[in-house]
Amino acid sequence: MNQPPASHETTSGASAGRDFVADLVARHFQAERGQLLIGGLPVGEMAARHGTPLFVYDAEALTRSWRTLADVLPAGFEIFYSVKANPNQAILRLFLELGCGLEIASSGELQQALAAGCPPQRIFFAGPGKTDAELTAALACGLGEVHVESLGELRRIAALARSCDRQARIALRINPAAEIEGAGMRMGGRSAPFGIDEDQLDAVLDAASAEPSLHVSGLHLHVGTQILDHQLLLRQYSVAIELALRLAARLGRPLETIDFGGGLGVPYFAHERRLDLDQLRAGLAGLLRPARAQPALARTRFVLEPGRFLVAEAGVYLARVTDVKQSRGTTYVVTDGGMHQHLAASGHLGQTIKRNFPVAVVNRLDHPKSAVVDVVGPLCTPLDMLARGIRLPLPEVGDLIGVFQSGAYARAASPLGFLSHPSPPEVLVEHGQDRVIRRRGRDEDYLSDQPAAAADSLQRHGQT
Repeated sequence: MNQPPASHETTSGASAGRDFVADLVARHFQAERGQLLIGGLPVGEMAARHGTPLFVYDAEALTRSWRTLADVLPAGFEIFYSVKANPNQAILRLFLELGCGLEIASSGELQQALAAGCPPQRIFFAGPGKTDAELTAALACGLGEVHVESLGELRRIAALARSCDRQARIALRINPAAEIEGAGMRMGGRSAPFGIDEDQLDAVLDAASAEPSLHVSGLHLHVGTQILDHQLLLRQYSVAIELALRLAARLGRPLETIDFGGGLGVPYFAHERRLDLDQLRAGLAGLLRPARAQPALARTRFVLEPGRFLVAEAGVYLARVTDVKQSRGTTYVVTDGGMHQHLAASGHLGQTIKRNFPVAVVNRLDHPKSAVVDVVGPLCTPLDMLARGIRLPLPEVGDLIGVFQSGAYARAASPLGFLSHPSPPEVLVEHGQDRVIRRRGRDEDYLSDQPAAAADSLQRHGQT
């Protein structure tokens, strides 16, 4: 049995020609007699026990990713898990036990965070389209910070805070003037719905200072996702520090928090290289030493809000082969899972060119890859393509297809209601035991498998 590494990642990874699946199995999982083991359990047994399709997560891999990142960050940094990557309460609880805060972007995520037991002051609320109802709920709970994305939103928060006789703790999300190139999805540095343009900062600060119901506690900068170049991340962090010093000078007092955003990437495709964490660690130390020497930032909380980096590699999507057919020279492998449950793997979540996630026949990892096939799902659309032109052992009906890198933005970012298939269950493997952490069901089951617990938690924190 191959044992996953116990230490953190050190270099940027192997060459583009590597066997991506073998690399992931060696780092996070195991294999025995050609069958993938997750947390020591054979995937065939779990598929038989829980049915397919399903998502399986390894608690040890989740913990390892958190420890890897915590080891990279200098003392005084806090990690706030970005709930949007995977909002399952069992995963939230795991990260809360490790000491994470939570970053949310909706009232649904707020409910999940509270039901998971997160203290309200350890929750940051970001996102460009917060409604009055969501903001009222956030104020009633006493969240740690609400991240303001526009002058109009700032004025709405101020009015709502006055109406409920509270002072709102806010951070200003800034869209910097300079564009930071190289992100998988850019969210700043140009015209964007996200954040307050840097050239509007003074006007927004003037408006905030005139509102006794507002307390500007920090700054938030998040300008891109899926960044695999440590230099780009360090450039983003440097811009955040410069803006924070400017903000503190205008406020005439030290800044309480800097949220550097997330954006740490993981490789999905064979040409991508792993983020060089040794270089990131060294760069962060060199960047933050002089920052801490500034009186305005000497006691500032530095926050990072990763999502994908913490959960992507811990998850595998399992689907059962239901048919293998030939059509005009192409071999199609038909499975019971598809784009309705894993939109990202189909290439329809931000890809302009379809590239395959790491995919394998996970009950025959030791067989030669003798066939080039298309792996498709059960939907009535040609868009339902999990892998195109991929080399695999020729699958047979009953085999299991595994899509790796499925812990983040997989189930949570998919159109689960399309064609009314039941939503797939989620299973967590922890201490050698697998347990269902979200049952198979319909779309209305998505929010929580424990609606009474969620409702009780909201009531305790002042929501109706």
